[in-house]
Amino acid sequence: MAAAVSSSKVGLALAGGGPVGGIYEVGALAALAESLDGADINEFDYFVGVSSGGFVAAALANGLRPETLARMLVENDTDEVFDPEMLLRPAFGEYFKRALSVPPLLWSSLRHYLSDPWHLGLFESFQRLSYVLPAGFFDNSGIDELLRKLFSTSGRSNDFRQLRHKLFLVATDLDSGDSVAFGTAGHDDVPISLAVQASAALPGLFPPVKIGGHYYVDGALIKTLHASVALREGADLVICINPLVPFDSALAFKQPHHDDSVRRPEHLVDGGLPVVLSQTFRAIIHSRMQIGMARYRHEYENSDVVLFEPKRDDAEMFFTNVFSYRSRSRLCEHAYQRTRSDLYRRRHELSPIFARHGMHLNIPLLRDHSRSLLSDKRSPDLMSTAAALDSSLHNLECWLASQA
Repeated sequence: MAAAVSSSKVGLALAGGGPVGGIYEVGALAALAESLDGADINEFDYFVGVSSGGFVAAALANGLRPETLARMLVENDTDEVFDPEMLLRPAFGEYFKRALSVPPLLWSSLRHYLSDPWHLGLFESFQRLSYVLPAGFFDNSGIDELLRKLFSTSGRSNDFRQLRHKLFLVATDLDSGDSVAFGTAGHDDVPISLAVQASAALPGLFPPVKIGGHYYVDGALIKTLHASVALREGADLVICINPLVPFDSALAFKQPHHDDSVRRPEHLVDGGLPVVLSQTFRAIIHSRMQIGMARYRHEYENSDVVLFEPKRDDAEMFFTNVFSYRSRSRLCEHAYQRTRSDLYRRRHELSPIFARHGMHLNIPLLRDHSRSLLSDKRSPDLMSTAAALDSSLHNLECWLASQA
């Protein structure tokens, strides 16, 4: 546990999770931004991002507010719009390059087999044809293009060295397996937009990104959060958001289900390969993250690390269709409300931690259930009902306290 710090340095570490994870993080950040008095998320000292978390971290470090990012990601009512469909463009350049290698590889394999057909297996000889498979099926260069444009206006910067606060974007060097934090000394001359693209290059889905003679892929291959980057820089408090947790279907089916647009199979295997792979990936990275969090507490005992993530029965988070504008809006609002609820539920645990660093939870605001990130999407009837429910719960809480 950290001791009281008069002038704390604060960091923010955002894990990956694709478009779903990025949208969840934006909603959660909006809840944190309005609920923490004495804190300005855009004025934190350190920003660490991995994969889609790198997209959000780079935007925050450039001064974009969480509510602005929410409009960009879900409402499509600004000139600066991120559309997840840009990530589904086929990697035609990669396909063409691999196609050109087919004739020489085929001829080489055939010569190898014919050199000793009695002892060489056909499959063994032609195994080298696997080299023609693309290193990634989709092109994520749209991330670089979008962010170059986004960070070239309104006083923003695409240069790590020109930012007011430290930004670190973590990727993995494919040839060595080492993690590289772009933004650190020796790796701060790379455009921020290109570093985000490299950090989000999930192997198999997107081709590795070439930077300075090295090929980089998703930073989550080594660690989930990389909060240690901020801790090594001297952060006294690091707020972490991890949007991906394993889904507990048995627990979820005990909860009421009000949204028929979110299809929830009774067993995850019924959802097919994408659902099985999603669950597998979540389980691996979450287990690894828990190990990392335990290590942070041991190695940086004078610093505080606070984690926010969805619950394991969160079907909305697991099954949402991020390519639907309605689903994006619902997920962002969902993350906002769940984080507000988490802050209130953990208020006795979190309040002393935040107080050590000059921050305070706004409890009355957290009790106001009429609040909404996308307020124009809420009907007046729903808001008045929520306010009435909040008042009743508050009165009940006061009565129970008086009986104690």
